[in-house]
Amino acid sequence: MSTISLRIPQIGEGLQEARLVAILKQPGERVRRDEPIYQMETDKAVMDVECPYDGVIVEWLGKLDELLPIGGEVARIEVVGDVAEESVEHASVPTSDHTSSAGASDDRGRNAAIPPRTRAYAKEKGVSDNDLAKLAETSAKLMPADIDAFLAGTAPSMTTKSTEFDERSLSQKQRLLASRLVRGTQNVVQGTMSVVVNWEGIEREKERQKATGDAFQPSVFTMFAFAVAQTLKDYPDFRSTLLADDKVRTYRHVSLGIAVGLPGDELVLAVVDAADAKSWQEFAEATRRQIDLARQGQDQANESVSISLTNMQSFGLRDAIPVVVSPGVATLFIGEVYLGLDQESDTPKVRRQVNLALSFDHRLINGVGAAKFLNAVKQSVESIGAILR
Repeated sequence: MSTISLRIPQIGEGLQEARLVAILKQPGERVRRDEPIYQMETDKAVMDVECPYDGVIVEWLGKLDELLPIGGEVARIEVVGDVAEESVEHASVPTSDHTSSAGASDDRGRNAAIPPRTRAYAKEKGVSDNDLAKLAETSAKLMPADIDAFLAGTAPSMTTKSTEFDERSLSQKQRLLASRLVRGTQNVVQGTMSVVVNWEGIEREKERQKATGDAFQPSVFTMFAFAVAQTLKDYPDFRSTLLADDKVRTYRHVSLGIAVGLPGDELVLAVVDAADAKSWQEFAEATRRQIDLARQGQDQANESVSISLTNMQSFGLRDAIPVVVSPGVATLFIGEVYLGLDQESDTPKVRRQVNLALSFDHRLINGVGAAKFLNAVKQSVESIGAILR
């Protein structure tokens, strides 16, 4: 056995770097030659990169969302025998086309116009590669001040206009999300079910906390999220991810994802690590901290997020069919609070309630298992006072 490097391939003349946007195989997994093992993004496309060897992944050297040079090490693999490393020209297969007007320009000239410190500054500020390429067309040498001007709205427009339509570059965050969603549609067999939950206990608990006058005043959504995190202790399938058709990884603790909307209808994920192992106050503080980071544009999505929450209470929506984003196995939607009939009462009675909708990956979780989990969440929410104390 020998261990050799996997390198970022050259897939276009003049291309100098690519972004690692998805890891499809984990360390310890066996892979076959020509099997897709990660996705990379250039200015023109997101593409699957195939493994040039049969072997076992040892480690990933590249990090998600990291810009890597062509020919740079992205991973190491253990192979049988004395195998020579293949050249960086190993082929990749595009999975989604993002061709723009910048694609017609000469890549070498474009890169020469963007000094490394400007490229690093643009990445820090969240400027997409497409927008960076278009900015470079307006300047012989792009500087950090040009990035500031672009973000302030005083740079040359990144929108193409005609009498019939407008064109704009899709943001980097949306392109990364699109890549994850495409991967989900390719891998996930989705099922969805819903349940009605009595919300009055959470509202009473919020009023009780407010009456204390303490500085610690978590939101009702944070209480709901804590109830979900505590429920996950007893449901290991929802702390799991499918590594292959015949292999499941179950995490000892849950990395709870929380969808956070940004201006411009962008969407990022806040992640509370070891959410099920935290006390109530630790959980509330960590949730607030991670959501604040997400609102600053920091997307925290990673391979260990098995379940995510999406909160639409403030948008007047009662029902939805949430999307499962691979490698996660479930997404839980919470709708607006409304007055509805208490179905468990012997006499007509109106109560404040919400609808929860759970989408799950049917490859790992079947209907009965999903129903038991969803009803356990309902029970936790309705007995929130006991859980918080």
